[in-house]
Order: sequence, then C-alpha cells, then structure tokens
Amino acid sequence: MKITLAIMAAGIGSRFGGGIKQLEPVGPSGEIIIDYSIHDAIEAGFNKIVFIIRKDIYDDFMEVIGHRIESLCEQLHVEIAYAFQEKEDLPEGCSLPAERKKPWGTGQAVLACRDLIHEPFAVINADDYYGKAAFRQLYHFLTQYSPSEPNRFCMAGFVLKNTLSENGSVTRGICKVNNSGYLEKIEETSGIFKTETGAAVQKGDETVAIDANSHVSMNMWGLTPEFMDTLEKEFVCFFEEGGDLTKREYLLPILIGKLLEKGQVSVKVLETRDTWFGVTYREDKPTVEEAFRKLTQKGIYRVPLFGDLI
Repeated sequence: MKITLAIMAAGIGSRFGGGIKQLEPVGPSGEIIIDYSIHDAIEAGFNKIVFIIRKDIYDDFMEVIGHRIESLCEQLHVEIAYAFQEKEDLPEGCSLPAERKKPWGTGQAVLACRDLIHEPFAVINADDYYGKAAFRQLYHFLTQYSPSEPNRFCMAGFVLKNTLSENGSVTRGICKVNNSGYLEKIEETSGIFKTETGAAVQKGDETVAIDANSHVSMNMWGLTPEFMDTLEKEFVCFFEEGGDLTKREYLLPILIGKLLEKGQVSVKVLETRDTWFGVTYREDKPTVEEAFRKLTQKGIYRVPLFGDLI
C-alpha cells in the first residue's frame, strides 16, 4: 500500500541560496529542515513523496534538493513525483483576476497533486520541523484507511508552548478538541507571543492570556484520496463567494474548519509532545541549529543524516 507525503514547497523563492528560509542550513553537516522531514517520513514508513513546487523554480529546486533526494529515494525504493502549483491552475469556469500575483494558498497546493495522489497521504510545510513522533502517528493512522470512510482525516496536534518563537509573535490554528480526541473547531489566531506564564495575544490595550497547553495545528494533516474531489468542488465555491480575489487565499485549515462545522468530516487529533522548529525570524536560526546539534548528539539523528536508512 502506498502512503504518500506531500510537501508544500511552492513558497520557496526563485533565487536559491539568497536568504530563502527553507534553504537555510541548520544541521551539523549543512542539512536543511526539509531533509529531516523526509528522513522521518521514510523512517516511519512513507514510501512516496510528492514535492509541490512552481514551474519557475523547478531547475533550481532540482539542483539544490531534487537530484539529491531522488538519488537517496532510489536506494530506499521510495517513489518521487512533482506537482506544480500555478495561479493559472483553476477549476473550469473560474477566471484569473488580472491583478493576481501569487498562487492561491495551501488548498490549491494540495489540489495540484490530484493526478498524482490516489492513496492516503499526509501534507506538511517545507520549512517546518515536526519531529519523529508526528510522522509515526500519521503513518499508522493512514494505514487504517478504508474507502468506506472517505471523510475520516487526522491532524498532528502540537502543544502551543512547543511551537512559540523567542523572537516575535506567530500565527497558529488554535484547536478545540473534544474528550474523544476529535477536532471540533480550529481558529486561526495571529500575534501569539511567549510570556513568562505561557502565551498571550494583544487585543487593543489588553494582553489576553492563551492556554499554552492548547493544541495547535501546524499544517500537518492526514487525508484521503477522496478529499481531492472535495478540494476541487470547494475551490469553485471559494470563487463564487467573491471578495478580493486578487489577495484571498484558499487555505486548508479554513476549508477543513468549514467542513467540520457542517459535520461532513471527522479529524482525529494525534497529540505530539515534540518541539516544533522553524525559522520564522532570522534570529531563530541559531536556536534551531542548536536544537539539531543536540538531537544529533543524543543519537536521534546520525551523520550523515540518512546513514541509518541506507
């Protein structure tokens, strides 16, 4: 059975090596964050990887990441494919606003894989480190897939305090989870910052505390192949809703939240206590480098990184 990992990397800039955060070396041998995600996914059992990129960065992507990972995956019998997210890739009957500059967000990114993914799959961001436990849990959940339950999804539920930056505020999807461990609601919350007692947001002149033990979404989802049809139908609805289509984004968490409200899907929250890493701010890089150095010292990762798999 194929279990796929889709990596959303279309946001990587076309000028590779020029301060693009997804390509900042953070590991002891110059590894980038995406290398660790691929390692952990393959170790967990994923046997197909789809990179979601843009056509205009294909050559650069292959030079920096693609050829190297393809060579590794060939040795490990892991299939590799590429999907292209382009702002012009729209459902039939939808027209592109002349002023639109960027692709349409994470919902469209996943939809770009519709001709490549016909099996249960996970979705992640290219520039986030999720930890080994989340990949293991998602893989196990996805291996239980049944066509009779096409709307049974899952999500890696990180603990808010494990995802905050020391260097500024962040945006997180704050999750309401019921006693059975299922997602009831997800609320995108911006401006969350670390405090001595946990976390808070600023609302006007008031500092409002947030439970630092809340579950948050870091855009790590486990989905079914049937979800592609839903994505396409809902993309049409997105256009019918109107608004400022030069800037609006078709986002995965917002769509899944809407489907939850309608009772059309279930989302099991798979709690992970691992610490999330990401280079949100330039000042985050030394902290992330130190974290990977310690993980390597503890033997959680080897040098070279994929040496334990080949």
